[in-house]
This record gives sequence, structure tokens and C-alpha cells, in this order.
Amino acid sequence: MASKKTPSITLYTAQTPNGIKISIALAELGLPYELKALSLSKNEQKEPWFLAINPNGRIPALTDTFHDGKSIRLFESGSILQYLVDEYDTEHKISYPKGSREYYETNNWLFFQNAGVGPMQGQANHFARYAPERIEYGVKRYVNETRRLYGVLEEHLKITKSPYLVGDKCTIADITHWGWVASAGWAGVEIGEFPHLKAWEERMLARPGVEEGRHVPSPHKMRELSKDKQAADQEAKETSKWILDGQKGDEKK
Repeated sequence: MASKKTPSITLYTAQTPNGIKISIALAELGLPYELKALSLSKNEQKEPWFLAINPNGRIPALTDTFHDGKSIRLFESGSILQYLVDEYDTEHKISYPKGSREYYETNNWLFFQNAGVGPMQGQANHFARYAPERIEYGVKRYVNETRRLYGVLEEHLKITKSPYLVGDKCTIADITHWGWVASAGWAGVEIGEFPHLKAWEERMLARPGVEEGRHVPSPHKMRELSKDKQAADQEAKETSKWILDGQKGDEKK
């Protein structure tokens, strides 16, 4: 059963589709937390103090005081989301009761995003925006796979006629997808091709918790950037530099 303990949460994050998943969930649950914004361009996520929290050197990560009074670390966005609902969502605001049909359906879509949409769209972003040279095969491979996965979401929403991915309420299944779908244009995917998914994205955006959480730790600009080619090209150029520098550092290890 979920705990009634008082949160002692610190969120380690940056303005990315994965990072805002957790701040949105925290906002939806109304949980207090301390914020530690990491500078990815300065490679803070690879510093020893942070690797002690997430050995993989990626955001988001979270620490909390566990039932034994000691600190617990959480990393990987799906694991963090499951922890938050298990520990704090006693009223099932963004989850369903364990063991219910909807609980398992929520997990289906949570892992669909973590294993499919996120990795594929991330590679689409890399080859379309950040790679030092344009490799047409890589661009087409990952943009098309992202489009295929969006098609799965589109068909699901069309068939179920539900406002959210699982039933009539927003859950961690929706939260885990939103930042990525909101960034469709950045990956070269036209969201207008998927009318049910587009309507879902806008429905999510209208939620106060999403509006609050998406601007942590800095303003969420991806929806606007995707519509402004000049600004998008400049942002991609700046981001590409630190991504490629980070790759060079990994090669030396």
C-alpha cells in the first residue's frame, strides 16, 4: 500500500522531454520538492557526485527519504514515475489501483514510451539535428520509426475514443509521452498527420499540472522552436556542440 510519509524529494533535472516528465508528475500530485538543475552543456551529469545518484550519468534522477529513514536514489524516468505513484498517489490521481486491468494497461504504455518512442525519437533528433554530417539513411530510419510509433498511439486513441491513453484520466502513461510528442516537429515529424494524437497533446497542455511542470527547470520552448526554422537551427547548432564534445569524452574512457 502507498505510504503516507512526508516527501523529502530532490529532483535532479534539465529541460528535456525526459526531465519534464518528473516535474509534471510532481505538479500533478501536488508534491513539494527541492530542485537541482543540471547544466548538460557543462557535463554536470557526469560529475562524481551525480554518478553516485545515477551511475549512467543521465537526467532525470531523484532522491527521497525512504521508510527506513535513509536516502533512496531513483533513476530512469519510468522507475521514478512508478516510485512516485507507488509512494504518494494514494488517491490515484495519475494512476490506477495495483492489480487492476487499467494498472497493467498503464504499464504497457509507460514501457512503450520508454523502450520505443523515447529512444527512436531521440535518435531521430540526433541524426536530423545534431550529427556533424547528414546521413540520409539514419535520418530516414529514425524519423520513419518515430512516425510509425506515433501511428500506434494515433490508432489507439482513435479506437478507444478515450481522452487519455488509459481511460478517462491522465496517468503516468500520458505524462511519459507528452514532452516527446510536444517535440514532434523537432524530430521532423508533422504532428498534424495524427489528428487524435494532436488533440491529445493539446488536451494535456491545457492541464495546469502540465503547464506548471513543463517549465522546470527553465522555460519549455520546444513547441515554439519547432515552428521557427532560424531559431531552431541556432538552438541545434549550440546543442550539437556540447553533445559531440560529450561523445568525444566518452570515447576516451
